[in-house]
Amino acid sequence: MRVAVTLACSDCKRRNYITMKNKKTTPDRLELNKYCRFCKKHTAHKETK
Repeated sequence: MRVAVTLACSDCKRRNYITMKNKKTTPDRLELNKYCRFCKKHTAHKETK
C-alpha cells in the first residue's frame, strides 16, 4: 500500500524530493520541513500529484 509521492517547496513551488508514504495510515497530503537548494533555506514541502 506504499506509494511514491513528490514533495514541492511551498515558496518557490519546485519539486525537490521524492519519498514513500503509506496511504492507509496517512490518507491526507504529506507536509514536511525540508531544505530547498533553490531557496537556500528550510521550508515547508507539500505533497504534489
